[in-house]
Amino acid sequence: MPTPRKSEGHPSPSTVSAVGLRKSYGEKLVLDGIDLHIPAGTVFALLGPNGAGKTTVVKILSTLISPGAGSGEIRVGGHDLATDPQTIRATIGVTGQFSAVDGLITGEENMLLMADLHHLPKREGRRVAAELLERFDLVDAAKKPASTYSGGMKRRLDIAMTLVGSPRIIFLDEPTTGLDPRSRHTMWGIIRNLVSDGVTVFLTTQYLEEADELADRIAVLNNGKIAAEGSAEELKRLIPGGHIRLRFTDPDAYQLAADALREVTRDDQALSLSIPSDGSQRELRSILDHLDAADIEADELTVHTPDLDDVFFALTGPSRVSDKPEENLR
Repeated sequence: MPTPRKSEGHPSPSTVSAVGLRKSYGEKLVLDGIDLHIPAGTVFALLGPNGAGKTTVVKILSTLISPGAGSGEIRVGGHDLATDPQTIRATIGVTGQFSAVDGLITGEENMLLMADLHHLPKREGRRVAAELLERFDLVDAAKKPASTYSGGMKRRLDIAMTLVGSPRIIFLDEPTTGLDPRSRHTMWGIIRNLVSDGVTVFLTTQYLEEADELADRIAVLNNGKIAAEGSAEELKRLIPGGHIRLRFTDPDAYQLAADALREVTRDDQALSLSIPSDGSQRELRSILDHLDAADIEADELTVHTPDLDDVFFALTGPSRVSDKPEENLR
């Protein structure tokens, strides 16, 4: 089952927050003052075209690189990134686009190496490694060199290694890039299970379907700024083109409906009408009320709304929805 969406406001205190996050490389401004507020126990997805700065955001929040001067306050897990980075490192996990798995040793040895890095006692490290290998369905391959693993197996091992330290915040930077559809769906299940355990997941991805499936909130990064933020449903409502389609088998009913409703687009050959709509319950009820008042019954009613592909292209293409953050559900 998908993780329940928590799109109305912020239901719990932010476990990751940043105000005015900036980063430059020389004269190139990569992040231009972005704000982030991510509640605990949710999935936050950061979308954006190649080079938008998604990985830079992950590297800053996970203490791998320092933010720019004047970035304001950045807190991860309640700790100030500027003054307490070591504590932050002890409470987070990071899985990047490129696996941290060492292919020359076995899956089990990779796990035990990670346990040593977390300074776990030897017996405790073996217990944790065995539990995670079983949880991620890697027991049969545990004694084999990781170089023999498939892409999906390496990603599962990578996340299992990340979990050795029991982090409450996990940064997943494009974790399913290059995986086949079955492996990608397996990874989605892993992410949902993490969140059901109370883990906060910060996800970057180029797969819009992935963000739609997993994320409680989504932000679109473009030209160093957050172009829009909201739930998947809220973002889809930013883009025009939604409509309700009514189909009829009776030509007379079709004509009566065309006369009774406003702003319809007719398809006389298919006996269908399209009415502009944001897909809200209020608009749907209004259309049904008009049909009931005219004693007309449609044979089929479907609601069509823009998908995240439409949102992505509108926000990152030549024409933006709006340059005013308050108009883009930030």
